[in-house]
Amino acid sequence: MDNPIFEATGRRKESTARVRITPGTGQIIINKRNAAEYFARPTLVMQVEQPLKITDTLGSYDIRVTAKGGGLSGQAGAIRHGIARALERMNPDLRPALKVAGLLTRDPRMVERKKSGQPGARKKFQFSKR
Repeated sequence: MDNPIFEATGRRKESTARVRITPGTGQIIINKRNAAEYFARPTLVMQVEQPLKITDTLGSYDIRVTAKGGGLSGQAGAIRHGIARALERMNPDLRPALKVAGLLTRDPRMVERKKSGQPGARKKFQFSKR
């Protein structure tokens, strides 16, 4: 076992991504599909590759991801968070660059719950005096 595997978990909104990084050729496989095939929009692929570009490691690691929950945008954010955490675990010298870019911080924004007596989280039913 000469190739070490580094694992990390990334989260955003309702999405969770388990990321495994091994030295390799730069493949990014998400749920057994290529990243460009999995994400319909190229902006989401760019978002996933962001931690690798910042640390100048794009093309030097194979990344396997299992993403669950949420939509594609939330999953892309979760994968980005997971890759950043795995890179930091693999090489602690990359931490300052990832920290400055804000990739190690978990985005805490979640959908606000619907309240009783209202049609949504913030929206109110129409008010009538009579």
